[in-house]
Amino acid sequence: MRVIVATDGSKQSLAAARQLMAFADPQKVTEVVIVAVVSPRAAVPFANELTRSRGSSGDLSFREEANNALAVVADVFDGWGPKVTKKVRSGSPAAEIVKAAEQLEADLVVVASGGKGLSETILLGSTAQRIQHSAPCPVLVSRPTPRTTPARRRAAATG
Repeated sequence: MRVIVATDGSKQSLAAARQLMAFADPQKVTEVVIVAVVSPRAAVPFANELTRSRGSSGDLSFREEANNALAVVADVFDGWGPKVTKKVRSGSPAAEIVKAAEQLEADLVVVASGGKGLSETILLGSTAQRIQHSAPCPVLVSRPTPRTTPARRRAAATG
């Protein structure tokens, strides 16, 4: 099974990669392809919040930021088992992730919902929702973990 894990440089996309590992059997996953998409017409750089390393000028290129985010997500899979491939694509994030899923004949796409990367800074609308509607395979949309669990909310309400 080939899985695409999309990252927009957000902590949520890193959590989505970890969520995949929590339920997927590494013996059945043959390859994890981590995809980051940079937009050539973006008004702001690739919104990488996974690394804080900056070049001497303090300003990395969109592609360098995307590569740094890919490296952080790839590290999550280190020692897990399947082959890990990293790809930076250029264009509309949703469209490029769907194209990658088609071209690579992916069996699953993993994407975060509510990231602070491209989905909030560059795009209007939900990248995850667009991928869900257009992908040629199942899509796992990983939602951010709530700050309080339902049990804690109940305990606080009865408290």
